[in-house]
Amino acid sequence: MENARKDITELSTKHKKLQTLINHVNKGTLIAEHERQESKKASGVDQVTKEEYGEKLEENIENLLNRMKTFSYKPQAVRRTYIPKANGQLRPLGIPAYEDKLVQGVMANILNKIYEPKFLKNMYGFRPNRNCHMAIHEINQRIMINKVNYILDADIKGFFDNIDHEWLMKFLENDIEDKNFLRYIVRFLKSGIMEDMKRYESDKGTPQGGLISPILANVYMHYVLGLWFEKKVKLAKTS
Repeated sequence: MENARKDITELSTKHKKLQTLINHVNKGTLIAEHERQESKKASGVDQVTKEEYGEKLEENIENLLNRMKTFSYKPQAVRRTYIPKANGQLRPLGIPAYEDKLVQGVMANILNKIYEPKFLKNMYGFRPNRNCHMAIHEINQRIMINKVNYILDADIKGFFDNIDHEWLMKFLENDIEDKNFLRYIVRFLKSGIMEDMKRYESDKGTPQGGLISPILANVYMHYVLGLWFEKKVKLAKTS
């Protein structure tokens, strides 16, 4: 499985668009994702825990893969809850159904392998082997070494909740040619939100808390902000 992920990364650096990615969502990768899941975590609308799903793991995985192959697999609505923020306000958090966590986790790993070689080095959020301390260190180094006249501190309000689905899919289609893989991403985006026993349509955003949400948010940020800054702002400044 690790070799397969390495192959995806290598292919991503050689080819503009990748195909047959959905084949990497298989019995081996799904079982590995199940093993990575933490025990005694909050459950989604299915109320299924890791322990319960694992009682008949291979049977459940086989059933899931059969539904995925016939496209009868449809992600369930994400259960929405709220967690307190440092400023006293509440942040919405989405909890997928357990089976959806597994598929999201595998697909997120695939997307990370595709986009890690493409992302700019100055992106630190939700990336493997990167964290906020590294970002602070980078800022500190630049301030100490370079001549700095100002620092811009900005926060995108409700970023996860307002990602445009149409543009996100255009960005993904720029790098991925596997229509079945993209079809399941759309299904996750459109799966809806369950809150207080009511289901709400999800026509924008990707629920914060979903395993696939961080990488999708980074893909969006890469195209909307990162490349714009790298190719427009920096070039305009030097020209």
